[in-house]
Amino acid sequence: MISNLRQLFLEHVGQTSDYPMMLEVERAEGVYLYGPNGKRWIDLISGVSVSAVGHGNPAVIEAICSQARDYLHLMVYGEAIEAPQVRYARRIASLLPDPLDSVYFVNSGSEAVEGALKLAKRYTGRTEMIYYKNAYHGSTHGSLSVMGGETFRNAFRPLLPDTRQIRFNEPDDLQYITSRTACVIIEPVQGEGGIIPVHRDYLQALRDRCNETGTLLIYDEIQTGLGRTGTLYFFQRYGIVPDILCTAKAFGGGMPLGAFIASKRVMDVLKTNPVLGHITTFGGHPVCCAAGLAALEYTLSEGLMEQAESKGALYEKLLADHPLVREIRRVGLLLAVEFRDAELTARIVWDAVEAGLMTEWFMFHETAMRIAPPLTITPSEIEESCAILRKVMDQVKR
Repeated sequence: MISNLRQLFLEHVGQTSDYPMMLEVERAEGVYLYGPNGKRWIDLISGVSVSAVGHGNPAVIEAICSQARDYLHLMVYGEAIEAPQVRYARRIASLLPDPLDSVYFVNSGSEAVEGALKLAKRYTGRTEMIYYKNAYHGSTHGSLSVMGGETFRNAFRPLLPDTRQIRFNEPDDLQYITSRTACVIIEPVQGEGGIIPVHRDYLQALRDRCNETGTLLIYDEIQTGLGRTGTLYFFQRYGIVPDILCTAKAFGGGMPLGAFIASKRVMDVLKTNPVLGHITTFGGHPVCCAAGLAALEYTLSEGLMEQAESKGALYEKLLADHPLVREIRRVGLLLAVEFRDAELTARIVWDAVEAGLMTEWFMFHETAMRIAPPLTITPSEIEESCAILRKVMDQVKR
């Protein structure tokens, strides 16, 4: 029997597929989601890398309540001096390498990408945008135009003109970056492609080619940012700095917040010719900025970045020897568990949900299951989730 709430969900809430998970969640705390009648799930995907500091984190909740008491929305973005925006922009800039010192706040990852693409075209005066096969940058028209999956694009054509797809980690394709290319947008770790990290030598060659041609290099670290890979952003492992950085998901501490970050010299072109070259009403909402800053400070003070590697390694150790597991690809606490085929993966994912694990597969890699729990997950909670998953796999194997 479908509950009244679930029926109303299907009738009145816009749907994204014919087969939603239909999890009815009444509350969430730490790494756990709780439903009616005592049902409990361990959250292995943290809202797709959003709830990095855990559900109901007291520091984040206090920041939200405190800021809500002071003021909510005041004015469209960029006109009023709002302390939460200023403090968060200053703090994130202090943790990033030069020249990434100017933060433009938006509401989401897709909006961060949209702003970055506009900024690159405006700064360079060029129109061509280069992206990668199996890339995912969002679902708005601009971000969809640089998505590397044709199935998701074809129904919405025509998209932005003058885009070119190249292959990930293939140096031969760098020749397509020329003096007419405004930007190259890349995920340093492909998320929906199945957790595929960029090769360091390739990223350096890409940086060099962009320098040669006057092309702006955009990193999409929307899924990988704020400590998930063991550093604040994955690119800091290599020290190869982008011209524009896109961030969101964990950036808001569970609230809707994103940003594109560049040097002030680059960012300032949005101020003139025309004035208001990029605007947003709710971008950088004060409550969201307060929550995001609190989550960042919690991540730093609790050493969650430094723990990501060991926690991810524990998952790998506890799952890699199961006969159904073909491969595990991992960067910090971001894993893809590879199975034989898409049908088996789907069965394991759905059975895992029934058994008390919240997980899913990838948009462009349907033969692997995603594991990206809150960074606050403990070793004992990792062991508990792996025991459940192994039991699910054992039952499937029979």
